[in-house]
Amino acid sequence: MASYDAVLDFFTKADEPANAGKVAETTGIDKKEVNKVMTQLKKEEKIVSPKRCYWELKK
Repeated sequence: MASYDAVLDFFTKADEPANAGKVAETTGIDKKEVNKVMTQLKKEEKIVSPKRCYWELKK
């Protein structure tokens, strides 16, 4: 679950909403893997979308 932790850490430290491409670029994780992790985070309601295709940590 290293990818999961890395993506969650990214959103914890992010100061603005980000899309999967930005997360992949910043963390160095493949975009497909980032999408899988983000889907899991959405199901767990840990991230929310303030605008289309951009996500941030739920406050």
